[in-house]
Amino acid sequence: MHAPGLFDLTDHLARLSAMGDPLEVLERHVDFEVFRPVLVEALGYGERPKGGRPPYDAVVMFKVLVLALMHNLSDERMEFLIRDRFSWLRFLGFQIGEPTPDQKTIWLFREKLT
Repeated sequence: MHAPGLFDLTDHLARLSAMGDPLEVLERHVDFEVFRPVLVEALGYGERPKGGRPPYDAVVMFKVLVLALMHNLSDERMEFLIRDRFSWLRFLGFQIGEPTPDQKTIWLFREKLT
């Protein structure tokens, strides 16, 4: 086993792209930002009282629900796979080690949206 290099992750993601990452194709064909105004209005995002952790971005959470539906996954499994899959982290815009939505956050987002 070798020590990780400075560009190992970048090279790994480039290889995924070269193989035809379906999430990159989806991102090219679907403008998820178009959903932002509807999501913000439906969720009541806007001015919030001070304190507490701010919610995850509405479009990112919507993309989480899209992934869950595409793969027929439970919220618990989504929590694991978001952390486990580099292509999912990239699609959702998270960096390695950055906090990601847990199963309860995903469930609450879905409930609030519906």
